[in-house]
Amino acid sequence: MREELQVLHTNDLHSHLERWPKIRRFLTNQRRLAKRKGIETFTFDIGDALDRQNALTEATMGQANVDLMNEVHYDAVTIGNNEDLGMNHDALNRLYTHAQFPVLVANLTDAGSGQLPDWAFEKKILTTTAGTRVGVLGLTAPFILTLPLLGWLPKEVDAVLPQLLADLHKQVDVIILLSHLGLPVDRYLADRYSDIDLILGAHTHHLLPEGEWWSGTLLAAAGRYGEHLGKIHLTLVDHQVLSAQASTIKTDDLPSLPDDQGEIDALEQRGHRLLAKKVFAKLEAPYERSLGASHRVIDLGVAALKWYTQTDLVMLSTGMFLTDLPAGEVTADELHTMLPHAVHPMRTTLTGADLKRLVQEVHKNQPYLVNHRVHGMGFRGDTFGQVLFDGLREDAQGTLYVQDIPVEDCRVYRLGTLEHYMFIPYFPTLEIAGKNELMYQHVFREVVGAYLAKESKESGEHDS
Repeated sequence: MREELQVLHTNDLHSHLERWPKIRRFLTNQRRLAKRKGIETFTFDIGDALDRQNALTEATMGQANVDLMNEVHYDAVTIGNNEDLGMNHDALNRLYTHAQFPVLVANLTDAGSGQLPDWAFEKKILTTTAGTRVGVLGLTAPFILTLPLLGWLPKEVDAVLPQLLADLHKQVDVIILLSHLGLPVDRYLADRYSDIDLILGAHTHHLLPEGEWWSGTLLAAAGRYGEHLGKIHLTLVDHQVLSAQASTIKTDDLPSLPDDQGEIDALEQRGHRLLAKKVFAKLEAPYERSLGASHRVIDLGVAALKWYTQTDLVMLSTGMFLTDLPAGEVTADELHTMLPHAVHPMRTTLTGADLKRLVQEVHKNQPYLVNHRVHGMGFRGDTFGQVLFDGLREDAQGTLYVQDIPVEDCRVYRLGTLEHYMFIPYFPTLEIAGKNELMYQHVFREVVGAYLAKESKESGEHDS
């Protein structure tokens, strides 16, 4: 018996909702056209569907994204780091409350219960009209260092996949892996696990225009930001895959309809409206990005980091701030526009000798970094900018002082900063020598907002 099966897939959309009308129309139409030809369709998303850089995602903590995903009838999805690291534990537990699709993630458990979270499944078995049983697994990148900080226990792929495949192999005819693991890992899995027929990839934003055959397994991926959409045609004989062809479609080349831009604008405006309702404080004067300004916005960031990390020494870069902060009411919308990053505070402990080396690394890399365009690692801005230390001063002879006392090599110092600086390669001292406490409950803009609210409250109490 011969059977045709179509697989549609998206990955790493990162809340690029400006392409959503075209994406939805393509997925819906492809399913409808295939049905007319007697071809069944399965549709999957491979994680990082949302990104808090988007105002609507931020305002609804991703639930608006899930509502949109419900419109295209995904058969299953997995999660990426923007879902499990981009939100705190409670927010992720609420994210899929109204999802009309199963969320598959076999290598993440709740630290409290030791079990899969209530919203997740290890696997899903889909059955075609002709009776072919398709087993679908989902795996996400196991960030051992950071996920436990949010109450999740990740498992390495090789710790879970052998038993899962052994169990699934007895129940299904075809196995598809939704892999938010990255292309190198996908190739490794294809080498190691021959039971997998198809790996739909994500995480490293790789685009495989015609797929890639690796050790007899077809790998497919559709790049990033919804710029491309994935389509696979499977031919099966007696429930086994006879042939498979992968392709990608450039979304911007798809036709637009007159109502598309209005829908896109409405989604954006809704996000800004919701964020504008939350007011943190009222500023008497604007805070500006210029380092020559009387009220510098980076000083506000420094003060917030000092307060949150409980340190007297802070390292922060000007490129984190994308806009000035005008006088008047400070809303969540303004803070989100100014600080859209998915970066978190960090408190690091260094010896004086290591602190001196960190300063040397800053001096060495500063001319390059000031205009360097940074991508990823939580950064959602443009250029890195200039690094400033607060609480640390250097005299003309190069002697460093903390609180006007020369830095001593064997003395221990605590530095408030951002984990972003540990993940990029320019300040290796932080990763190698620092005793780092990553503070993942809040992103940096939330810290600034909480600090402004605290200062406003204290000022009001004082004034009264």
